[in-house]
Amino acid sequence: MQFSFEQSHAFVRSLKRLLAFSLLLLPVLGHCWGSEGHQVVALIAQSRLTSAAQAEVGRLLALEPGATLSSVSTWADEHRNPATAKWHYVNFPRGNCEFDAVRDCPDGHCVVAAINRQTQILGSATSDEHKLQALKFLVHFWGDIHQPLHAGFLDDKGGNTYQLQAFMRGSNLHAVWDTGLIHYLNESPEHLATRLQAVVDGLPISNLDPVNAAQESCGLVSLAGFYPDRLVDVAYISRYTPVMERRLATAGGRLAGALNQLFK
Repeated sequence: MQFSFEQSHAFVRSLKRLLAFSLLLLPVLGHCWGSEGHQVVALIAQSRLTSAAQAEVGRLLALEPGATLSSVSTWADEHRNPATAKWHYVNFPRGNCEFDAVRDCPDGHCVVAAINRQTQILGSATSDEHKLQALKFLVHFWGDIHQPLHAGFLDDKGGNTYQLQAFMRGSNLHAVWDTGLIHYLNESPEHLATRLQAVVDGLPISNLDPVNAAQESCGLVSLAGFYPDRLVDVAYISRYTPVMERRLATAGGRLAGALNQLFK
């Protein structure tokens, strides 16, 4: 069978679109929201800081010329080590989203305790270098605790061992929430942060207790349908993309609230 010139070009254009779409949707395995998600949280928070908080955050970031809240938002992942690895998440037993520090955060090794510790350091009389490190941890951990599977179930390691098909490849549920849903939007962090600013005020951002944020995330993971039947399809994406966006927006609003409360 022979194709006309126009048909051949139409076929090539369709193939290119399909290839580009496929490459776009391939999720990158990561430890957290992924760089884009953390940048979105930081960008939302930056625009909502009070003058006093902006001044103190800017003063600390000036210790590293060119640094911004967004640029340091992935520092905690880039410098992850065995001592800090457990600070990025908290695991709940399936069927119980009530935080129990003894059970869920032994020896303070979980994201809830990490947020509290770094907040204390940032508000203390320690050196500016230690305060800057605490700021880097905080901007990251407030993002992590709002990724639902960073407060998921112990038995599947926050969805990491729940294998499925997503975006035309084998993956796991944790990776889908880390990066897959965000990549599907095909928006820059700046554009997504700007768009989500409009919804922050309508969200419950006033409760700055990390226990509350962790229990919220666990509650989402517990919803019927959160775990797809081994396939992330269009219906799943349509249902949970708005949930993902609200968690990013809430994280940004609460990060700003925490810093504003600290630097009055």
